[in-house]
Amino acid sequence: MSWSPPKRLLAAAAAVGLATAGWLVGTAAPASAAANPGPGFPAHYAAPYVEMWLSPSTMVNAMNATGNKYYTLAFVISNGSCTPLLNGDTPINDAGWTSAINTIRAAGGDVIASFGGASGTELGVACTSVASLQAAYKSVIDQLNLNRVDFDIEGAPLDNTAANDRRNQALANLQSQYAAAGKTLAVDYTLPVLPSGLLSDSLSLLNNAKSHNLNVNLVNIMTMDYGYATDMGQAAINAANALHSQLGSIWTTKTSAQLWAMEGNTPMIGVNDTTSEVFTTGNASTLESFAASNGIQQLSFWSLGRDNQGSSGTSQSTYQFTNTFKAITGGTTGGGGGGGGGGTPIHGYGGKCVDVSGASSANGTAIQLWTCNGTTAQNWTHTGNTFQALGKCMDVTAAGTANGTKVQLYDCNGTAAQAWTVGANNSLVNTGSGKCLDATGPSSADGTRLQIWTCGGSANQSWTLS
Repeated sequence: MSWSPPKRLLAAAAAVGLATAGWLVGTAAPASAAANPGPGFPAHYAAPYVEMWLSPSTMVNAMNATGNKYYTLAFVISNGSCTPLLNGDTPINDAGWTSAINTIRAAGGDVIASFGGASGTELGVACTSVASLQAAYKSVIDQLNLNRVDFDIEGAPLDNTAANDRRNQALANLQSQYAAAGKTLAVDYTLPVLPSGLLSDSLSLLNNAKSHNLNVNLVNIMTMDYGYATDMGQAAINAANALHSQLGSIWTTKTSAQLWAMEGNTPMIGVNDTTSEVFTTGNASTLESFAASNGIQQLSFWSLGRDNQGSSGTSQSTYQFTNTFKAITGGTTGGGGGGGGGGTPIHGYGGKCVDVSGASSANGTAIQLWTCNGTTAQNWTHTGNTFQALGKCMDVTAAGTANGTKVQLYDCNGTAAQAWTVGANNSLVNTGSGKCLDATGPSSADGTRLQIWTCGGSANQSWTLS
């Protein structure tokens, strides 16, 4: 059957008052410098979509009221040319949104920028070459200092195979460029779904991504707008189960747990475009419990501006959906999350912790120093002669032996590149190279890459598992 794209943007704009909210209309704040870098994301988190035609204070107010620290910015789109804009009308370096992002990050949270959506022109369509599209995406990533991006592809753009191919090539190129610079770029796809799973156009997009060696962090399904009355909580669960099987048919070497960790789930809270479809607060609790017990990475919803009694059309308190979904974050409540359990921090230079960049379990993710925060990205298990986090091993890139070879996260494979012994002065000595785990520089700044270097007994080679 053909997919009818959700009209959630138009419905949401109407709910907040189109004349005053100004879809594609508004007064831009002054430009600002690039946003401050963020800490990345825990293994499991809630990141509601924030409508960027609303005030930037909407996101900060929600964090202050709920304690939820992760949000998805909706949307970065084209103004008709190959130029990315917030909401299609606001410069990427808008001072108001940059300030709001900095506030979220200063509190220990982070943001995802979502490109596309149901309305406006997605950059993959507007930019007609891989090079121009790559440059457009990079300008947003660098200005907002993003470590994670989302692509909400639906409607006509989903069937535009040329645009899908361009996008996947551009993103794969960017991942390689950032990896070479010691930065991880996680790429998410948000796609329409039925309770029976993804349709063929979405599967084609994902297979194309794999063919370009694009590392897809997660596939986030829009569990909404089916067009008929149903139990929306159970429909979301059915779609998640179907997606698990579909992902397994594409990424055939991943374990069941890794496939669940590739999933995101995004309902439209309250009344959907078909008014008999209502996602209730009870549905939210059911979905959160299911997601937590199965290890789903991300819960989101459309949208933050609807998370109140007057806008969602269902009985709720203000921010009730945010408060329900945030229970999955870090696995601290709700069961089955990634949280602070299951490992021990490794403390190093400057009192900072050994950290997996962006809490990403993708092969090749940078291992770095970061302020200790108790997340799963900093929980290490000493198993035999390996150190493991997020189900993977601390690994010397390409089994290198030269000074300065970077350390990364990689599938455990039993090689000497992943074998470490405790040496003098609390050093960690890599068996394959005979060299020590070392904080580059030496520096204790957040984001400092770890590498191997000739053992010298210095403070930047001293590590404590505690």
